[in-house]
Amino acid sequence: MEFEFWWLLGIPVFFGLGWIAARVDINQLLSESRTLPRGYFKGLNFLLNEQPDKAIDAFIEIVKLDPETVELHFALGNLFRRRGETERAIRVHQNLLARPDLPAEHQGHALYELGQDYLKAGLLDRAEETFNKLIDTPYSAQAGRALLEIYQREKEWERAISAAEILQATGAGGRQREIAQFYCELAADELVRTNTDAAMALLDKALAADRKSVRATMLMGDALRARGDIEGALETWRRVEHQSVPHTALVAQRLMDGYITAGRPQEGINLLRAYLAEAPSIDLLEVVFKAVLESDGIDAANVLVSDELRRTPTLLGLDKFLEARMMSAPQTVRPELAVVKTLVHGYTQKLARYQCSHCGFKARQFYWQCPGCSQWETYPPRRTEELNVMN
Repeated sequence: MEFEFWWLLGIPVFFGLGWIAARVDINQLLSESRTLPRGYFKGLNFLLNEQPDKAIDAFIEIVKLDPETVELHFALGNLFRRRGETERAIRVHQNLLARPDLPAEHQGHALYELGQDYLKAGLLDRAEETFNKLIDTPYSAQAGRALLEIYQREKEWERAISAAEILQATGAGGRQREIAQFYCELAADELVRTNTDAAMALLDKALAADRKSVRATMLMGDALRARGDIEGALETWRRVEHQSVPHTALVAQRLMDGYITAGRPQEGINLLRAYLAEAPSIDLLEVVFKAVLESDGIDAANVLVSDELRRTPTLLGLDKFLEARMMSAPQTVRPELAVVKTLVHGYTQKLARYQCSHCGFKARQFYWQCPGCSQWETYPPRRTEELNVMN
């Protein structure tokens, strides 16, 4: 293809057009900056000098004079809320709402931000009242999620169920797992009061919402045991293996106690050993170890722990292995074993924790709802070291 020399003429033309466009943009920017009130720059200066009190006063004066600065105030209010200065954030958004000429779309936004301020400040009653005003508005879904958070904080589980069902019906995402957990909370309260019939009715609803709810199955077994139906409880607890094999570690002690009560401890040991073979767990090993020790003696317990340590080498397993060895070791070597055991045990206490997969919060006990981020079912049923070995 031959080169067309006239293309060279296009280069200065395109350059000239670009220069003109840049000049237009610069001139427009300068023009807009001249129209900004002096208080805007005054407020920014206060912010840069870390004088937020004076800055907020300056910005409030701006919004009284010029409604076009409303977005600036939303940003400022969010900044104060993130910094934990909720009183200042509330002041910003209340001043916005106090304007009789504030456009409707900004009123909804300001009301939602004010609700978030109250929520962050722990003023749950005010937050709930504010978010309820946003139902059937463009902010309905956001308000519904905030109300759900409030009901969970206040442990108003029935209202939480209603809020979650409304959110789910409006297409704001599936809430079956949370709804099942709310029913479990109600059922747990009924079990404390020994109202087993009421508890089982609630747990039926939990399983209807989430058929894989391990917690609901465990509590159902607890309710049957409270009624004196050991066989029914054992059958129910065994359903956990079909829902989630790793979670059998959480129900292991219940199963073992149940089989002992039923007079069939060996059947319980065999079942738990099968679980252990399929899903290694230090918590499950602990239950099996105690049962074998009581049923078959120290030698059998030693063999169990040794085999498990070879199969899944962890410091938690080593700690249990040293405990077993000390029981059968000669008196002459027990002091040395005790020193090693103390050192290993001290270190394993940092590893023998559950860790939230959402926020990383670590805890010594298993939680269905993370104390750190309040998310449900984010704790794997294994200790942190076991998870690292598996990965």
